[in-house]
Amino acid sequence: MTKANLFTPLPDAFEGEIFDTLLSRAGTRLERIVSHGQCSPDGFWYEQAEGEWVLVLKGEAELGFEDGSAVRLGPGEYLDLAPGVRHRVNWTTPDEPTVWLALFYPP
Repeated sequence: MTKANLFTPLPDAFEGEIFDTLLSRAGTRLERIVSHGQCSPDGFWYEQAEGEWVLVLKGEAELGFEDGSAVRLGPGEYLDLAPGVRHRVNWTTPDEPTVWLALFYPP
């Protein structure tokens, strides 16, 4: 049994996003991601073999997609990304940390 808090200690993400695996089980992984004004580099796309369910707990973010569409997420909002969906982080809140939960699951 493990007890922890998603918000404390919150790592300093000024220099780059921080990814912490909170749980890993047979093909499924849960990560806490902390961003602070980061975005994906120009021309970079995430394209994963697994599905990804992502939830913003604190702050805000915008995800962009290959077709030119974008989705903005605030606290409590989530998105389920099917395997193979090309996406990127267009923007995260610059004046406070953005805290995400990302659940990766098999196709």
